[in-house]
Amino acid sequence: MTPTALALQLLNGLASASALFLVAAGLTLIFGVTRVVNFAHGSLFMLGAYLAWTFGGLFGDGLLAHWSSVLAAAAVVAVIGVAVEALLLKRLYAAPELLQLTATFGVVLIVRDAALAIWGAEDKLGPRVPLLDGTVELAGRAIPEYDLFLVAVGPLVLVGLTWLVTRTRFGMLVRAASENRVLAAALGVRQALLFSAVFALGAGLAGLAGALQLPREPANLNMDLAVVAEAFVVTVVGGLGSIPGAFLAALIIGLVKAVCIGLGTVEIGGFAVAFPRLTLVAEFVVMAIVLAAKPHGLLGVPPPVLATTPLAEQREHVRVPGRRAAIVAALAFGALALLPLGSDDYLLVLATDVLVATLFAASLQFIMGPGGMTSFGHAAYFGVGAYAAALAFRHGWPMLASLALAPIAALVAALFLGLFAVRLAGVYLAMLTLAFAQIVWSVVFQWDAFTGGSNGLVGIWPPEWLAGRERFYLFGLVVLAAALLLLARIVHSPFGFALRAVRDSSLRAAAVGIDVRAIQWRAFALAGAFAGLAGGLYAFSKGSISPETLAIPRSVDALVMVLLGGLNALAGPLLGAAAFTWMQDELSRATDYWRAATGAVILLIVLAFPQGIGGALARLRLPAPWRAP
Repeated sequence: MTPTALALQLLNGLASASALFLVAAGLTLIFGVTRVVNFAHGSLFMLGAYLAWTFGGLFGDGLLAHWSSVLAAAAVVAVIGVAVEALLLKRLYAAPELLQLTATFGVVLIVRDAALAIWGAEDKLGPRVPLLDGTVELAGRAIPEYDLFLVAVGPLVLVGLTWLVTRTRFGMLVRAASENRVLAAALGVRQALLFSAVFALGAGLAGLAGALQLPREPANLNMDLAVVAEAFVVTVVGGLGSIPGAFLAALIIGLVKAVCIGLGTVEIGGFAVAFPRLTLVAEFVVMAIVLAAKPHGLLGVPPPVLATTPLAEQREHVRVPGRRAAIVAALAFGALALLPLGSDDYLLVLATDVLVATLFAASLQFIMGPGGMTSFGHAAYFGVGAYAAALAFRHGWPMLASLALAPIAALVAALFLGLFAVRLAGVYLAMLTLAFAQIVWSVVFQWDAFTGGSNGLVGIWPPEWLAGRERFYLFGLVVLAAALLLLARIVHSPFGFALRAVRDSSLRAAAVGIDVRAIQWRAFALAGAFAGLAGGLYAFSKGSISPETLAIPRSVDALVMVLLGGLNALAGPLLGAAAFTWMQDELSRATDYWRAATGAVILLIVLAFPQGIGGALARLRLPAPWRAP
């Protein structure tokens, strides 16, 4: 590629970076003040695009009408953001990040189905912008005038936000709340009003970004998750709460993507490297590199200690399972073993899905409950295990040997990521796991010759001795029982209690001689291995796998199952997996808007039953002095 063509491609990257900065600026501003990780920020961006299209049709053509529709869309999204903050997030300011992420994901599902009901499934293409609908000739190439306009918007918004934060009374209150909101409240700052104002500003910026993006990209139902993943990356790379950091990160990511597109396919060491394909994962690679070197981002600082009550830090009455627990487990195993006697094939398929989901959720519960580590990309190990088993089976390995390879491959992947993950905590840890999952997904999605690419792998059926739904269900039940028994032994072993000590106070644990990072690294690897075993079972139960096995929604499903069952409940994974699988199956058959119904159930769980089904049962069963606060 010629230098001129590369420069023009970089200019296009700057336009994309500018639009991305608008979304990330609102996200980082909200986090800096409220410490809420708003996963629904992408939904606000999507609503901005749809509302701009709607207002454009109402206001008509012309320059004034177009910019009126853009501003009206941003204003309406700001109001929607305030409503979400007042009705939902205000109740979760002191809640753990897991509950915040899960609750805002419920909002994502509700907003997506609301958009489907209002605007339909078709893409909505916006009109060209008056006076900016032409092109500019640069070095013999045509550059859209609107792209040049967007290049200027980002720096202007940065200057405006910087002035607002550093030169106004509102900015002084924002900075005070960002540094220590407890002390700010003690000095008379009206936090409720301040938080609502900050949420309105952040949501308005997201809506403005969506409205400005409409002439470049049609409004569609997939905009929310796509942009929120990139916005999270920008926010984390720049440093949570840092607006200049978000601008710098957006520039870096936009330019890196532009360079990848501009380079095209390059011959390196005899291999043809298609750099444009790297755009699927470029931002996550950048984030992984930055977090490995600077755990709090480029311009970020360690967050202040807040008066919160994370689930992992609530008083937990740990009791080693005794005879009664063994009897209950044996009865449950016996009842599940008798299920094939009165079930049809459909129910057995659903029950097998519950077994796989239970093991997957149990692996995540292990590091989130006793381990106190949040993983937002746990599907990576599930997918690695599934693909390892499928590839081994297709290359002639027996099924049992292929299944045994699944946890080993996932263990190796978790050991690698764990080297970097144990240096992080909170949102930074969650986002690093998400970055790793997206990188693995990109490799699987694009490596057609080895993984089958987007088509996946088919023909992964169990041998004749396990043919039939009943036999495979019973086989899966035995594998699940053995895995859960092993996990229970680990959780209640000296290693498990050392892991809890690290979770509750890493400083005290280190003071008594516990190697904090070594304990967390081993826990991370063990969780990955059990998730890989679940992935191997999944491959043989379905007979095929695809890149969706590693996608973000599968990681979110595991998070919801853990929360639904109870983070510290012994039977939580089984309860959560059974309830979530049944709920999804029933709702998807009952209504076209099953996502909204699922989101409503998620919100109900977060607000009314934050300890999940298992936690609620434990509160009823334990004597009053031992109930969690």
